[in-house]
Amino acid sequence: MDTQQNTALTRALAEVPGPLPTSGVIHITLPHTDRFTAVGNHLAQHPDLSCTAVGIAVRIQSLPQGAKVGVKALAAHCKEGEKRIAAALRELEAHGYLRRVRDRLPSGRIITRTVFCNRPTALLHPRRPAEAPPQPAKPEPAPTPVPAPMQQPAPGPAPAPMQEPAPAQEPAPVPVCIPTAAPEVPVAPPAPSAPLFVPRVPPPTAPKAPRRPLPQPSELTPELDRAATAFLSDLHRHAPQFTLSEDDVRRLVPGVAAWLERAARPDAIRRALTDDPPHPLKHPAKLLTYRLTELLPPAPPGVDALTALDRHRPRFTVTPFQTCEDCDRAFRSPAPGHCRDCRETRAAYAQAAA
Repeated sequence: MDTQQNTALTRALAEVPGPLPTSGVIHITLPHTDRFTAVGNHLAQHPDLSCTAVGIAVRIQSLPQGAKVGVKALAAHCKEGEKRIAAALRELEAHGYLRRVRDRLPSGRIITRTVFCNRPTALLHPRRPAEAPPQPAKPEPAPTPVPAPMQQPAPGPAPAPMQEPAPAQEPAPVPVCIPTAAPEVPVAPPAPSAPLFVPRVPPPTAPKAPRRPLPQPSELTPELDRAATAFLSDLHRHAPQFTLSEDDVRRLVPGVAAWLERAARPDAIRRALTDDPPHPLKHPAKLLTYRLTELLPPAPPGVDALTALDRHRPRFTVTPFQTCEDCDRAFRSPAPGHCRDCRETRAAYAQAAA
């Protein structure tokens, strides 16, 4: 059996055209007659797709119309798990090979159709109907000239013998129609049809939302300026990765001053700005700008808001402490006097004396 296999391989290599390479793969291409699928090199050699995504795409492309291509259906026939298959489907959908289109049935039910396109780049260009080649105009046949009938002399008396017969009249010339080519009618170019699919992923040049400005204090007093400058200059002692330049400090001073104006404590500001930074931290000033803007605490309530809060707060009557005049023990009572035990003892003495 080994000899037959080696002989077959040797014979197949001998039929490969051209000299065989000394390294790399050697292709033995045998024509397919049935059960084959044409796969483009744009998919087989895609630089951004993983090998799992390419294999799943070839698997889907080889299935018939109406076959199930969900994650569980593919996992039942592939050795990859559901997570790898789901990731591969997301890759194919991001590169346009796989589309999920919502459609409404005549009954009103909305379904989701899964469409696989073997050439997604061709869908980006509108399709135009094939134009028929212009056919030359057929010339009209020239009319056949009809000779005029000969005029027959009317019967009458015989001519005189010495009179010569009159010469026969020639037929009148008939005009001949010369065919001319029909004037060319300008053909308007066909209107481009809309593409079948509209990509859901926004282009990389889509406009981004403008960033929020750095918070500013209501009034940058010299005291706030000095406190914010000292805070930013001392920040690297607590977090070495937050070493700022002089320009960064001057640019971030209004943001820190806005926090200080809102009664935020320096240790709380430091903890909010430097807690759990990314590793490695490439741009500390940009991270501080983002956190100063997005984590800005609310303004403290004013005197009027606190007064309104006190007005609606429930009131509780607290009985003050008093000191007993006999045993010097503390007890609660609205008026000074004796504690309960001393009052009971006094009542018992009074009753015994009576």
